[in-house]
Amino acid sequence: MSLENISLILSSLALVGFLCQWVSWKFQVPSILLLLLLGLFLGPFSNILQPDLLFGDLLFPVVSLSVAIILFEGSLTLNFKELKGAGQTVRSMVSWGAIISWILTSCATHYILNFSWSLAILFGSLTVVTGPTVIAPLLRTVKPQSNLAKILRWEGILIDPIGALFVVIIYEFIMSSSELHSLKVFSIIIMIGIFMGIISGIILAHILRKNYLPEYLHSFAVLTFVLMVFSLSNMIENEAGLLSVTILGMWLANTKEVDIKHILHFKENLTILLISGLFLILASRIQLSDFSTLGWNALFVLIFIQFISRPLSIFISTIRSTLNFKEKLFLSWVAPRGIVAAAISALFSIKLVSIQVENAELIVPLTFLVIIGTVVLQSITARPIAKLLGVAEPSPHGFLVIGANEFARMLALAIKKYDYKVILTDSNWDYIRDARMAGFETYYGNPTSSHADEYLNLIGIGSAISVTSDEHFNLIASNKFIDNFSKNNVYALIEKKELSEYKNKHKSASQYRGQFMLNNLSYQKILTAIKKGAAIRHTKISETFTVENYLENYVNKVIPLFIVDKENNIKILGLNDILTTEPGSTIVALINDK
Repeated sequence: MSLENISLILSSLALVGFLCQWVSWKFQVPSILLLLLLGLFLGPFSNILQPDLLFGDLLFPVVSLSVAIILFEGSLTLNFKELKGAGQTVRSMVSWGAIISWILTSCATHYILNFSWSLAILFGSLTVVTGPTVIAPLLRTVKPQSNLAKILRWEGILIDPIGALFVVIIYEFIMSSSELHSLKVFSIIIMIGIFMGIISGIILAHILRKNYLPEYLHSFAVLTFVLMVFSLSNMIENEAGLLSVTILGMWLANTKEVDIKHILHFKENLTILLISGLFLILASRIQLSDFSTLGWNALFVLIFIQFISRPLSIFISTIRSTLNFKEKLFLSWVAPRGIVAAAISALFSIKLVSIQVENAELIVPLTFLVIIGTVVLQSITARPIAKLLGVAEPSPHGFLVIGANEFARMLALAIKKYDYKVILTDSNWDYIRDARMAGFETYYGNPTSSHADEYLNLIGIGSAISVTSDEHFNLIASNKFIDNFSKNNVYALIEKKELSEYKNKHKSASQYRGQFMLNNLSYQKILTAIKKGAAIRHTKISETFTVENYLENYVNKVIPLFIVDKENNIKILGLNDILTTEPGSTIVALINDK
């Protein structure tokens, strides 16, 4: 194969991966499903993509290093403080629930498919992991009650790194047994993995904490460090690398005075690239004959996982919880398998085949079958089941307030007064701290980031209001959430005078932004009014006290924010909206009546 052809294929893979990610974002479907299905089309169905011919001897190192980075990025999100705050129900699900699911699935795989116990146990550990990349899009579509959404979201976040570590340990044990050194080799692998992970974590944390490197080199340095730790660990003791980088990520995530947010964002972007390419490559390596070898019994394994293994693990692990039967039934149904399962299964399959472990080549098609089966089945049925069980949220009508400054908090408090769910988001920690102290649900970070796509919980939210001091960011944020909430439910704080001064070539096209709020006012003018004593007032309009009376009473003192009608519906006042309302409605405004 010529270098030009190889370049074209690799470039095409990147383009196809990007398109899958874009379609996933646009239509709110898990990207993993698109990547796997397209990989199967490019590989076994059409033979357009032949990874073994394309990469040759480089295939295994490329897959190994990619999985190492994916595992490191996943473990970098496991902060033990978050585990403590996730609640007893979630902790039980990711501990006892995971163990129960692992044991049941392993037994089913052994007896149904006649896999050896070691291979069945490995597959059982692979299918324990769900992950936020498949859970988040599903929850946005299903919209279950907020408590259930929070449980499933936290389960996905925590089981990702915990499950990955668990899978690696099980795999190391199988490899040590296969090499006939049994517990001795297994113990050495575990000790080397933990030792290299902790030592490298201490060194890297010290370098970052002492600012020995400029910030723009942090991400590059960490990536290089991860790859070197992985390679050196494998050189010292074969197969210790994955455990080392997983421990390294967990160490950094829990080290004080080390800011890893910018590193995490870089790793997220890199992981998206690696996952897109990796899944296309791995799915294209599957042979259709592998599925025929598995036979119909593979479907029985999938049915067992969906209808027996998951439900039993949920009902047993949540015995002491306050969840009712219907809520447990819904949690039992939703557990799509994700990225860690697919990536690690492919890597381990290559290694196990190389040492001639019987049926090792069937691990990948079986894992992909479970991933595709659970994602497709649950995507189609989860929403109807949630409605049938009575655990679906009503039509979302909560508000995402972008910005947690003083005005944003005042606005959020006014909205919350009418029993609306409100989430505040900001990258300013002082603002977020004040919002949390006021009792608001918050997201600390940029709501337009890829991190927010996975971790910002929009269940129950139907509108977005961007009221930061940066008008350009308000425009960007409104553009971000139009697809989520529609243009009519997205608002941005922009001064009308500024808009009129812009020429068309400097304006955002109307289809790319939401509505403008607070006619002819800027953030600075609002802040000045608040400093002069303005406060939010709720005024009921009646037959005897009309809108005209209201405006006469507060002439030059009022900044209308929104109207609440008799049915408790909130209407944010946009650009050029006229203040008209019927008796029984309430006008909420910023008023300086001093």
